[in-house]
Amino acid sequence: MNVRVGIMTAPHIRCEQRPEGVLLRDVRIGIGFHWDRTEDQLFEGSMEIRDNGDGTQTAINTLDVEDYLSSVITSEMSATSSLELLKAHAVISRSWVLRPMVERARSQEPKANSREGYVDTPERRIVWYERDAHVGFDVCADDHCQRYEGITRRDAHPEAAARVRQAVEATRGLVLVDPTDGDAICDTRFYKSCSGRTELFENAWAPHHYRYLESVECPYCNTNDKRVLSQVLNNYDQETQDFYRWTVRYKADELATIVRERSGIDFGDIQELKPVKRGPSGRIYELEIIGSKHRMVVGKELEIRKWLSHSHLYSSAFDVERDGTDFVLRGKGWGHGVGLCQIGAAVMADRGFTYEQILAHYFPGSQLKRI
Repeated sequence: MNVRVGIMTAPHIRCEQRPEGVLLRDVRIGIGFHWDRTEDQLFEGSMEIRDNGDGTQTAINTLDVEDYLSSVITSEMSATSSLELLKAHAVISRSWVLRPMVERARSQEPKANSREGYVDTPERRIVWYERDAHVGFDVCADDHCQRYEGITRRDAHPEAAARVRQAVEATRGLVLVDPTDGDAICDTRFYKSCSGRTELFENAWAPHHYRYLESVECPYCNTNDKRVLSQVLNNYDQETQDFYRWTVRYKADELATIVRERSGIDFGDIQELKPVKRGPSGRIYELEIIGSKHRMVVGKELEIRKWLSHSHLYSSAFDVERDGTDFVLRGKGWGHGVGLCQIGAAVMADRGFTYEQILAHYFPGSQLKRI
């Protein structure tokens, strides 16, 4: 199977044909997050530059799913990762990208794309973001879907690149399936650090419960081992040091400005940030913002993270304290917390767990199946 990946949209896309592939200049990565930047990227497969008719162009890369995976797992992590970690990520990245493609081929609407529970009123905004927002391609190349940054990182170290190909080949065609749902391919989400316990799918996206995405304990991601962290954190990710426990402090007027700019709503002076609903990981998925001019409940977790930061908070698992007029957010974890904890999985692999054991821990009740 081939997958069509939307790489970037810009007023003008600069690309060059190289013997080893197509080079795109100034590809933006980490859009809206604290590692937002541009870099040049090299791609295999075919590259289409599409004119959108609105003064912009979009670059779309088409390639075989298995070739796509060898780039994904070295974009999400490092090519120098342990073999068992690479195998585990190959399986979940394959499952994640194939699931909606298979469902569409069967004329089924993916459950994750349900808009049941979506609310956008002056009093409540409960929203989430899914891959169905894309038109003209299957997935995008950034954190909205799963990172796909070409072959530059994969091929930077020939020995590591060979291990990546070995991991993809060893798991070729393997996906996680739900035996309680007719062996449907699992919705295999992942993120950097759960901070001790994983979160439920329905608290981050559509109100649908998956048995294989139960909240489980994760005693593994509390580590400062640079050797292990370098396996799962790419160069720009390693700039983030305080992912397990973190603190953000805002002056009252600073917080009011951030919330107004990020939400488009003038709350006036922020008087209180009141957690309304939390999941088992401690992540807030409904937060009431009380201001002198307006009060409103916002969710789910990504919207909360966006409204309370110039980029995004690491996670929505935080407690709110007042220090005089300052607001202090004491948080934990990095990402939505649903499914596989990448740092936890890296530690498990380093301690000798197999990729099958890693997947069984984070996706309990799921089964491996070659399709």
